[in-house]
Amino acid sequence: MIPLLIILFLVALVIFMAVKVVPQQTAFVVERLGKFQGVLAPGINFIIPFFDRAAYKHSLKERAIDIAEQICITRDNVQVRVDGVIFIQIIDPQKASYGISDYSFAVSQLTQTTMRSEIGKIDLDKTFEERMTINHAVVRSIDEAAIGWGVKVLRYEIKNITPPQSVLHAMEKQMQAEREKRAVILQSEGEKQSAINLAEGQKQKVVLESEGLKLLQINEAEGQAAAIKSVADASAQSIRLVAAAILEKGGFEAVQLQVAEKYIEQFGNLAKTNNTMIIPANLADVSGVIATAMSVIKQPKS
Repeated sequence: MIPLLIILFLVALVIFMAVKVVPQQTAFVVERLGKFQGVLAPGINFIIPFFDRAAYKHSLKERAIDIAEQICITRDNVQVRVDGVIFIQIIDPQKASYGISDYSFAVSQLTQTTMRSEIGKIDLDKTFEERMTINHAVVRSIDEAAIGWGVKVLRYEIKNITPPQSVLHAMEKQMQAEREKRAVILQSEGEKQSAINLAEGQKQKVVLESEGLKLLQINEAEGQAAAIKSVADASAQSIRLVAAAILEKGGFEAVQLQVAEKYIEQFGNLAKTNNTMIIPANLADVSGVIATAMSVIKQPKS
């Protein structure tokens, strides 16, 4: 009974050792008597017990390796502290097992040396602007070496670039000076534009005022001309009417009477307003005065 149980136990043990269940996104590297035999795919696999063994187990998922902070020197001889993270993935489990003893350590060290080399090619001011360029350069450089280790470098990202405090203070002063410079330039541009606008407005004001004055003078001149013409037309019409009235029957006698009345009226006014009175030589001969005045009006007979 006991030997049967032992046999059953040994059979179960052999079956357990012969069956290998590989999880998804995992690769088992199998060695037979110490020699590479193959790579087990995800799922159920069978091996020869006691002869085959899973020597290496690799995850085929993407991995992120933290790159420790290191001191780099830029092209303009400034020390900066740089750290980052690199993303890798195993694409050949056999090379990852036998190509290098520790691919994670190798990738980390190669990343640091490559980073120092790339930072040394650019000035400090450019390190902040050229992050993407540096990242791509590091990926290209490491990927060429890591392909022999069965590892694919997917991407690298710089996390922090930390210059010395003295450099940070100098950069802050430079940035402040640049901001003040831009502010002064903007203010001067604003004042310039304001002066231009004021001059342009004054110019337009003068032009409009001169145009308005010109139109006013033209209108006044036209109005005065029209008024003079109207007065002249009215005077001419009045003269024509008076002349026509004189030529009518009894018109000449009416004019004589009108002249006599005006003469006496004006002589009376002169006596009221002046202390000195001028008396004609022959005051009684009013008809002679009227005849003299009428001789100007009277038309000569043809």
